[in-house]
Amino acid sequence: MKKILLIATGGTIASVEDGCGLKPAFTGEELTEFVPQIGNLCELGFVQLMNIDSTNMRPSDWMRIGDAIVKSYDDYDGFVVLHGTDTMAYTAAALSYLIQGSPKPIVLTGSQQPMASPFTDAKLNLYQSVLFACDDRSCDVSVVFGGAVLAGTRARKQRTMSFNAFASVNFPEIALIRNNRIIRAGTCVSCPDRESKPRVYDRLNERVFVLKITPEMKPSVFRLLKRDYDAIILETFGIGGIPDYGDYRKAIFDWVDSGKTLVVTTQVPEEGLDLGVYEVGRAYADHCGILKGGDMTTEALVAKTMWVLGQTDDSAEIKKLFYHVVNHDRTVAE
Repeated sequence: MKKILLIATGGTIASVEDGCGLKPAFTGEELTEFVPQIGNLCELGFVQLMNIDSTNMRPSDWMRIGDAIVKSYDDYDGFVVLHGTDTMAYTAAALSYLIQGSPKPIVLTGSQQPMASPFTDAKLNLYQSVLFACDDRSCDVSVVFGGAVLAGTRARKQRTMSFNAFASVNFPEIALIRNNRIIRAGTCVSCPDRESKPRVYDRLNERVFVLKITPEMKPSVFRLLKRDYDAIILETFGIGGIPDYGDYRKAIFDWVDSGKTLVVTTQVPEEGLDLGVYEVGRAYADHCGILKGGDMTTEALVAKTMWVLGQTDDSAEIKKLFYHVVNHDRTVAE
């Protein structure tokens, strides 16, 4: 029987109503008592790292989760992280960069309703996450939620109340889970050799800011951000539109030419960025130092930029690491 480590961090799945709103209270071990069928799947170990609302999840907490997995990596066959849904996509992406190419599955799940709710989705999500973690064909970082398995760098929370809360953005779902059956997608996701070791990293640069362009936004904001941030993820209009009014071009080029990192992406959830299509984007397409987010999610771009800048401040190496595909995070043009 396989050994799975359950790492509990809080979230809705662990929450109870205390008169002031839902608040995490149950431990990971207590949560599994609601789903006794898990005992037929594997031998469980438990780590209670924290018990917080995922609104309060920070990069330092991503590191704690990653450290717990690395510390126990040789002792378990897979890992299930119980996590709040609101920032799960950030944590899944971060773990994809901190623990790369894992031959053992690292699965994140949670729920839209607390475990003790009479109408909860928590029981099935927990059961199916453990089921997927026990499967011989599972590997790397993924999100299991609402009967779907998503690559850890492609998950995004799309709905605030529905049980199918997460969508896989610009990449096929890895699998569907129906009762006890794992139905793999037609696109084959190959796993590393089971005897291989993942590449582990222990540094992030948290000085990354997401800036969403809005009509009449003043480009002077770039100057205001220089003191506190080393990188900006710039969410442009459409396929890559940056306004001509104001002085955006000067502000953006000054940011990049001063040694800061700029990643350009789009506010549109699906199909990605192409700066070369319209005149309002083409001026930025080939400027040295501007990185293109392609069809990556903003959550993955935040985590990847923090990881890249945590490893190096050399511009050539930043570019190399940024464009290296990790856990299906971007589609490479043929």
